[in-house]
Amino acid sequence: MTRRALKRQLREGAYDAGQHADDGKIRRLPLDRPWSPLAHHNDDREQGYIKTIKAKSPGQHELLEAIDAKSLVMALGPAGTGKTYLAIAKAVEALEAGRVARIVLSRPAVEAGESIGFLPGEMEDKLAPYLRPLYDALSDRISMKRVRALIAEGAIEIAPVGFMRGRTLNNAFVVIDEAQNCTYMQLKMLLTRLGWHSTMVVTGDPAQSDLLPELSGLGPVAAKLEAVGNIAVVRLQDRDIVRHPLVAEMLGVL
Repeated sequence: MTRRALKRQLREGAYDAGQHADDGKIRRLPLDRPWSPLAHHNDDREQGYIKTIKAKSPGQHELLEAIDAKSLVMALGPAGTGKTYLAIAKAVEALEAGRVARIVLSRPAVEAGESIGFLPGEMEDKLAPYLRPLYDALSDRISMKRVRALIAEGAIEIAPVGFMRGRTLNNAFVVIDEAQNCTYMQLKMLLTRLGWHSTMVVTGDPAQSDLLPELSGLGPVAAKLEAVGNIAVVRLQDRDIVRHPLVAEMLGVL
């Protein structure tokens, strides 16, 4: 929008200058009526994005406690249980509290069952569609303006799995998202990137892998790591789904 057009809209009262102000403590959604994402709750809780995260189910409570207590956490569960959101929220919390120097977010660049063909542009442009969900989760915790500034400073890094080999991630909060689309060897490589004073959270849904069932390494790796006392494997259930109630109902029959 040009400066002249902006001034005209301000003069005519058609533009609210406060609508692009930075996020407050709660960003409300414009709903006609209150709505609860928990199917068994009939209260009139308003839906909003709360800056101070709070567990909404027993599984989420277990996950948050595990992230605080362990350096390596694997969060497995169906869609809508808040695995990625809680992991990134804890990463932002750790960065802002000065407990880590950077956030490293990674996910495999795997297409969801269909080929989208050639993508134009530079490397960042080609990878953007695969990494977009991580930007969405970040922007829900902090403004996109600050996200871009932190990325420019190197305090936040978003990279595909293929770029992680050979690295040691010290003093970092690492989130590996969509790990069901990683092979056994890819997950082994990623898990061994963990450095000193770092936390790593691996999230995924073994039931929604875009790889052939025998190629996905998330289930086998989680089963083996459950025997390691210093590693937490949290398995969320359908009752932990906090997305639209229909998500839980659909997953119950699909």
